Amino acid sequence: MRFNKKGKLSPRYIGLYDILVKIGPVAYRLALPPSLDGEHDVFHMSILRKYVHDPSHVLSQEPLELAADMSYKELLEKILDNKVVNLRNRPIHYVKIKWYNHPEEEAS
Repeated sequence: MRFNKKGKLSPRYIGLYDILVKIGPVAYRLALPPSLDGEHDVFHMSILRKYVHDPSHVLSQEPLELAADMSYKELLEKILDNKVVNLRNRPIHYVKIKWYNHPEEEAS
């Protein structure tokens, strides 16, 4: 299990984090965000990857509209595709959705 997600679609690399302290010759303590609060913050150097700067990696992010309880709700913008697949004589409905505030490449 990788970072609270299991299965084939669990992320292998989860982001860019600053190195706080070099613990030993091969271990580093990282500055993890509050969302990964339950994870251990010391990692072996073999599982860390060096970040290679690329100007196309810069993301423009608009500020999110948060509710009073600091929650955010994803909104459906449009349905891109749908299909029905029969699995063991049962119809399974698949729908591809474009979410509001996300590019079309991130449709799920």
